[in-house]
Amino acid sequence: MIRQTVKDNNLEAALKRFKNKVARDGVPSECRKRESYKKPGVVRREAKEEGIKNARKRNRNNSRHD
Repeated sequence: MIRQTVKDNNLEAALKRFKNKVARDGVPSECRKRESYKKPGVVRREAKEEGIKNARKRNRNNSRHD
């Protein structure tokens, strides 16, 4: 359970702190992940494609700095 106190009737700041705490705990990404089921093969394929994309980005950035 996450609690956030409101100081000086500043609800906006308390809400912002609460959202940051929840986001750090990974609740929104976990909810998105559980919205629909993906077969294990699809998850592996997407992870592989993401890794390839990131590797290309890193290579592109490294070649500029050489």
